[in-house]
Amino acid sequence: MNLLVVGASYRTAPVGTLERLAVAPADLPDFLGRLLALPYVGEAVVVSTCNRVEVYAAVSGFHGGLGDICSVLAAKAGCPPAALANHLYVHYDSAAVEHAFRVAAGLDSMVVGEAQILGQLRDAYHAASESDSAGRLLHELMQQALRVGKRAHTETGIDRAGQNVVTAALGLAAGHFADGLAGRPALVVGAGSMGALAVATLSRLGAGSLTVTNRGADRAARLAGAYGAHAVPIADLAAILSTVDIVVAATASTEAVLTRDLVAPAVAARRSAGRSTLVLLDLAVPRDIEPTVADLPGVEVIDIDSLAAGLPDGPAATETTAVAQIVAAEVEAFLSWLRGADVAPTVAALRTRADEVVAAELGRLAQRRPDLTDDQRADVAHTVHRVVQRLLHSPTVRVRQLAAEPGGDQYTALLRELFDLEVPRTGQVDRIPDIGYSGTGTGDGR
Repeated sequence: MNLLVVGASYRTAPVGTLERLAVAPADLPDFLGRLLALPYVGEAVVVSTCNRVEVYAAVSGFHGGLGDICSVLAAKAGCPPAALANHLYVHYDSAAVEHAFRVAAGLDSMVVGEAQILGQLRDAYHAASESDSAGRLLHELMQQALRVGKRAHTETGIDRAGQNVVTAALGLAAGHFADGLAGRPALVVGAGSMGALAVATLSRLGAGSLTVTNRGADRAARLAGAYGAHAVPIADLAAILSTVDIVVAATASTEAVLTRDLVAPAVAARRSAGRSTLVLLDLAVPRDIEPTVADLPGVEVIDIDSLAAGLPDGPAATETTAVAQIVAAEVEAFLSWLRGADVAPTVAALRTRADEVVAAELGRLAQRRPDLTDDQRADVAHTVHRVVQRLLHSPTVRVRQLAAEPGGDQYTALLRELFDLEVPRTGQVDRIPDIGYSGTGTGDGR
């Protein structure tokens, strides 16, 4: 099996495409099942966030695996694979490992260095584990990616500024008010992880009265209570819009929560009351705010597209360089482990072949020399086994060492050719929490 990553992100696709590709948590088991039902896909993990949708897969062939994954993504987006191709990126084998580690370290995030991606990766990995779609290869890749991400944040200052998508979006929102966000009444729609982060950030920035609404009223009440905010029923959303200046929408809804029909009356009421601009932050994919809302007078909408275009510079070059160095070292360590792990089935097959030859020859000896006693037969068997094992020891140790080096797969192939070994392909297996690779750092990440 080989590693393959196929995905789309804010770098390659507009938010309209990302929202068609987005996979809701409730839909993940079915989506993973569709991937595993295809002939070339043996394992799969799906990461779906506000600015990326990625499939990490163990495939039995590059072109076949790519075609399988693209067909599922195209069906999800409701378009032909050719129409989606320009928005996708593809990473294979070593490039796939590097991409996974860069994502975990925050180097590929819209807000470079944000730590939220670690939780999102962990959630994706757990969902795959629960669906039995992650096998030996992806279990190890995900575990080590999480550890590498934790190491990057622990050992460098890449997240020292505490930036994330919410803080970046609110930074853009502040530019629409002469005095910033201080004292401005705000509403957060959604009480999940992003909504909680929005409430915490607004509170820290000194926003005015905070209101939280959510389809699940109990969850909204708990979040509001933690920050001294007010919780209101989702049915009162239209009325609240006329009383706040900032709205952060971050739900898991598959349909728009803030429609033009809902927002337009509130905008009219605000205009009559002489209130300032209404700034709406849409941090959800699929979008929570209907696109035509942005056409209403007195409304500013900041979504993933406008956020990506308006972000300030990220962390200092020294910090990103330090993280890139960590990633590069960890990638090489993982690839070295992977090359060594790939030779194990071949070595096992060689030893099995040797055992079969010894057993056959001992059987022939028993037919030719029926006069041998049981003790004599045991002594002969023991001696022959020792000779064979001693002959195999040095070559098998050496081939493991060579296989761990760049280009080491040629030694494995040569061993199979020389001894005419048939080594079955490794497919999906039971979960293996730790199969020997420890990387170059000391973090855990699990």
